Amino acid sequence: MTVASTTGTLKARRALGKALRLLRDRRGLTTEDVSEHLGCHNSKVSRLENGKRACVKRDFDKLMELYEVDEPQRAELAQLMLKGRQRVPPWWQAYGDVISANYAEFIAYEAEADRCRECQSLYIPGLLQTSDYARAVTSRGVAALGPDQVDTLVEVRMRRQARLQDANPIALEALIHEAALHVPVGGVEVMRTQLQRLLELSRRDNVSIRVVPFSAGENGVTTGAFALFTAGKDGDDDDVAFVESAEAMTGFRDDPLAVKRLSRLFRNLSSSALTEQDSRELIERIEKELV
Repeated sequence: MTVASTTGTLKARRALGKALRLLRDRRGLTTEDVSEHLGCHNSKVSRLENGKRACVKRDFDKLMELYEVDEPQRAELAQLMLKGRQRVPPWWQAYGDVISANYAEFIAYEAEADRCRECQSLYIPGLLQTSDYARAVTSRGVAALGPDQVDTLVEVRMRRQARLQDANPIALEALIHEAALHVPVGGVEVMRTQLQRLLELSRRDNVSIRVVPFSAGENGVTTGAFALFTAGKDGDDDDVAFVESAEAMTGFRDDPLAVKRLSRLFRNLSSSALTEQDSRELIERIEKELV
């Protein structure tokens, strides 16, 4: 896959940032060297390389000159630069009065990622929730929310679920601790419908749902929920992670070491989880036993 084939504003920024970081490393330059060349603060260079800031043409031209980039590669990178500067408002911008900046960033990564690996110990993952389950979880959160705010947040969660069935659906690998299946969130009927929804979604080709059983003991325990996103089906893009706070997946981590630790934790928990078939059978059994 060439860099020019990358799509999506966020993906384009991250792909360009990754390329700029590689070019700088190959030239043996520090971020301080580059910031001096651009006449800016060092933090700006870091944000460009992390994909957190769009690159303007003036800076792009100076960087291409500094790194002595040949014309073919420069043309490819220029496409990423232009793509990363597009200003088409995303759908979630309309909910800016309710969702936080961190939550908006989480949705942005989810909207463009090719793969999501999520671990939940207390609740069903957001992409798999029914509207009634989502409303019960949201209305009983730590923050005091009004009815309109709850309805809006539920609407956002339901719109996020379009990623499971759009033209290029996200591949979701969900690990759910067995405890989350037993807590009757919203009441028995809401929970029964939610478990049936899990069974329905588990049959999709792009959805893997596996349960971490009580029998896994300490090997199946984690102190919190988290999600890992991967952009690029061939796995050559950087992973980013979000750690769940009291209200939503909002704690963003792009530090390579932090992401690596969470990736390792996910693999360890995965080794303690049931197979997809055994997970379906357990969900079916719990659903039938709900009273």
